[in-house]
Amino acid sequence: MITNPLFYAAAVPAVTLLGLAKGGFSGLGLLSLPLMALVVSPVQAAAITLPILIVQDVVSVWAYRHAWDKRNVVLLVAGALAGILTGYLLAAQVSDAAIKLAVGVISIGFAVRRMALERSATPPAATPADTPRGLFWGWATGFTSMIAHAGGPPFQVYVMPQKLPRNVFVGTGAVVFAILNWLKVPPYVALGQFTAENLATAAALFPVAIVSTWAGVLLVRRVSGQSFYTAVYVLLVLVGAKLIYDGASGLI
Repeated sequence: MITNPLFYAAAVPAVTLLGLAKGGFSGLGLLSLPLMALVVSPVQAAAITLPILIVQDVVSVWAYRHAWDKRNVVLLVAGALAGILTGYLLAAQVSDAAIKLAVGVISIGFAVRRMALERSATPPAATPADTPRGLFWGWATGFTSMIAHAGGPPFQVYVMPQKLPRNVFVGTGAVVFAILNWLKVPPYVALGQFTAENLATAAALFPVAIVSTWAGVLLVRRVSGQSFYTAVYVLLVLVGAKLIYDGASGLI
C-alpha cells in the first residue's frame, strides 16, 4: 500500500470528487485522475481508481435502483462492450491526447447548442431512445472510457436530449457505468495493472469513496430537475474545456 502522505493529500479530494460525480453531479469525476497523477503515474492512478469506482457503483446503483431506463441501459452497454474491446485492441495505436481533444470539442459544442435551444422561444421536444444512436454513443462511451477515462460526455450527449426525469437520468448512468467498470476489469488484469500495492491503496480509500457517493446522492436530491440539467450542461462545458486543454497539451 502507498504510505506517502502527499499521495493521500491528493487522493482524498480526488475520490471525493468521484463520489460526488457518482452521486449525480456528472463531470466532477474527470478531475480526479489529474489530481492523483500529480503524485503517481497516470497508469497507476487509473489502476487504483477502478476498484474505487466499482465500490462507488454499488452505492449509486443501490440509491437509484428504482429509477433507471432499461432500454437505454441495454443499448448503451451493447455498444460500450464493442467500444471497450476496440479500445483494448487499439490502446497502443490510439493517441490518448487526440481522443481527449475530440471529446472535449464535441462536449462543448453539444452543451452550448443544447443550452441555446432550451432557452429559445420553442424548446426542442424530448428525443426518444433509438437503436442506431444508442449503439453508436454506447460504443463511444466504452471506447473513450477505456482509452482516456472520459466516457461521461458521450453518455450525456446521447441521454440528455431525452429529458428524462432527474433521478432516471442519474440512475441510468449509474447502472451503465457500473456494468462498464466491470467490463474493464479483464483488460486491466491482462495489462497487469492490478498489483497488490494498487489494490491495497484502493481499499484504504474505500471509506472516503462510500461517504462521498452518499453525499452526492443526497445533494442531487435537493436540486430541482431544471436546475440539475442546467448544472450538468455547465459541468459538461467545463469538462470539455479540461479535455481540450489536456488533449492539446498532450499533442504539443
